[in-house]
Amino acid sequence: MRRLTTATFMISTLLSTTAMAAPPTGAWVFDSSPEYPDFTRVKVSDDAGKLSGTITSRWYGDLPMKDLRAEGDVLKFKIYNGNPKITPTDITIAADGNAVRMTGKLWYQDFDITARQGTPAELKALDFPTYPLPPHRVVPQKNLAAKPPMGWNSWNKFATAIDDKTVREIADAMVSSGLRDAGYIYVNIDDGWQGKRDQNGVLQPNEKFPDMKALADYVHAKGLKIGIYSSQGPKTCGGFEGSYGHVEQDARTFAAWGMDYLKYDLCSGEAFYHTKETVYASYQQMGEALAATGRDIVFSLCQYGRFDVGSWGRDVGGHLWRTTSDIEDTYARMSWIGFDANGVPNHTGPNGWNDPDMLEVGNGGMTHDEYKTHMSLWALMAAPLLLGNDVRTMTPETIRLLTNREVIAIDQDVAGVQGLPVKKDGTTEIWTKKLSDGSTAVGLFNRADTPVTVNGNWAEIGLNDAAKVRDVWAHKDAKASADYSYTLPAHGAVLLTVSR
Repeated sequence: MRRLTTATFMISTLLSTTAMAAPPTGAWVFDSSPEYPDFTRVKVSDDAGKLSGTITSRWYGDLPMKDLRAEGDVLKFKIYNGNPKITPTDITIAADGNAVRMTGKLWYQDFDITARQGTPAELKALDFPTYPLPPHRVVPQKNLAAKPPMGWNSWNKFATAIDDKTVREIADAMVSSGLRDAGYIYVNIDDGWQGKRDQNGVLQPNEKFPDMKALADYVHAKGLKIGIYSSQGPKTCGGFEGSYGHVEQDARTFAAWGMDYLKYDLCSGEAFYHTKETVYASYQQMGEALAATGRDIVFSLCQYGRFDVGSWGRDVGGHLWRTTSDIEDTYARMSWIGFDANGVPNHTGPNGWNDPDMLEVGNGGMTHDEYKTHMSLWALMAAPLLLGNDVRTMTPETIRLLTNREVIAIDQDVAGVQGLPVKKDGTTEIWTKKLSDGSTAVGLFNRADTPVTVNGNWAEIGLNDAAKVRDVWAHKDAKASADYSYTLPAHGAVLLTVSR
């Protein structure tokens, strides 16, 4: 759920045939713009030959024109809103009489829009509000996630096409399928539930969610908990109302509805909060607001792993924090996150978890063996297990993958140790994770496109006395010996527990 946040623009003015070509200065108003990035105005000034300007967006506020320069009757500049990974793309705006016309593409959005000269009153009405952040403080953390949270989230399968009826049916299926009894207790509504704010600024759900309190009561009656989503920016990733300027108010609303979990996404907020200090303060603000409600709400930080978030996530009251940008239902993306971007391991432990994003098991983009690798990696990493599939229509094979109690036990081990690779040999990897009972979870992985046999000596990976070996996917004990040998399918895995 990410938005392109930089761009290169060119503005050219059509002058009369008798006028000399010169760059435009002044202020213009966009009467219409695509919902993303929802431009509202452009301002350019010339102070003794030094050009400066801003372009305003309802997503990102006032964005300064970087590297602004004139080339004849053309102005060229860049805008930047805090996303460190985006490469600028060229966009052109040509004047049309007294107006300026902007055409181009910003991320997925093509646009051809015109800005007219604005009156002082019109321009003033488009001023973008700014709000102070709190001074640096540490938020006392609540003991709400002693083990990695388990549950379901709507985004991977439904994106913003989620509604009250679907959430209720998901809750029903969590119970009937055995998922709840296996430990999956959170039913989390991601982006797409928000409507507009009322005259008092209270955020209302949209027409797809007629009564959030009644929905929460329904989920709670099933022996489950319920979660919600917001952003500290003006817009969520899906373009809905964020919590910008309404943080404390929204926290009270979520608590009044009976929410047990909040996923808080940086998204458009990165235009306002793009240093470690401001990102910390924006999450601290919500952490304090949640604490002030008096309700127990698990706090999930979704800011893509920036600024070594695991080193301070607990200090803002957080319980889990994303380590990367979004997962996708492909082996390439899943394996990159799992094998290569699994967060700083010493940050993980009770009440604070590295979050490599939600599970894709059951969504159809990977093979059975690839999904087994997915689950094995997440279990070894002590990752939150948040389902992203439609649990109403699971195959028996998917249910077996998701409800394997021995695999879940590795993820949920009370020690909270994050597993790490101990041996890499070409396309094969061996991972280990110390468990609280003194045993060790061992993952054997094949990253190649063809089957491979992995063999060796237990002592080589620090397991000198392998008295008992259990294959947790097969639910079978293996004959103990000094050596091991397993044939793995393409992109496959074997997950073991080894006891002395």
